[in-house]
Amino acid sequence: MSEKAFVAVAKLEEIPAGGKKVVEVNGVSVILVNAKDRIFAVRNLCSHAYETLECGRVRAGWISCPVHGARFDLETGKPLNPPASMPIDTYEVRMDGDTIEIAV
Repeated sequence: MSEKAFVAVAKLEEIPAGGKKVVEVNGVSVILVNAKDRIFAVRNLCSHAYETLECGRVRAGWISCPVHGARFDLETGKPLNPPASMPIDTYEVRMDGDTIEIAV
């Protein structure tokens, strides 16, 4: 079993509570979200509209697509309402001091 490779992507102070930051890792756009007293990392792409989520709203553990309003759970990536029916990719997050790292 191979270990996951973690990559440093940002500093905690770059993402205030309720905020978000887009990073690119291995050619994939990932959005980091500071919600519910933790950092989440999800693919920056709606599974329904194929639009970026960076302009979407963040509330109570979910992020919405700015196009049709589909909401996705930040922890699981599962869609919470139509029109989305497929989950978005999520990434494991760990902290090394004040550095945010995600598994790729």
